[in-house]
Amino acid sequence: MTGEDYSLLGLFLSAFLSSTILPGSSEIVLVALATQNHSPQWDLLAVATAGNTLGGMTSWVLGWVIAIRYPLTELSKESQRRAVERVREWGSPILLLSWVPVIGDPLCVAAGWLRISWLGALVYIAIGKALRYWVLLSLLPASGT
Repeated sequence: MTGEDYSLLGLFLSAFLSSTILPGSSEIVLVALATQNHSPQWDLLAVATAGNTLGGMTSWVLGWVIAIRYPLTELSKESQRRAVERVREWGSPILLLSWVPVIGDPLCVAAGWLRISWLGALVYIAIGKALRYWVLLSLLPASGT
């Protein structure tokens, strides 16, 4: 593997972990790689989006599995109830906000809990996360790659 391969793998892992219930900030890794011209920005965008989307779908699966053990009638926290109500009200499109810190993970879990279509979840999570990274990259000064 080349240094570029390791950089992209690191970005993917950072993006994946940042989109699960674990703390992290893939934006820092993305900006560092973009400003150092490690890879073309389209490659960075694709890798970060793929990792972050996979992390969001992991949260969706977690919600789906949790619903087996803990039905919706057992929601205990107000934040859980709010996330479920938002997803119930808006459906899959609410997952465009899955990139937002603090609320994004609960929205993905709630979507799985409510059995929102995995395909709809995947599409909206990917769009939201790609747009966030695209905006971030577009704010950087133009590079040679």
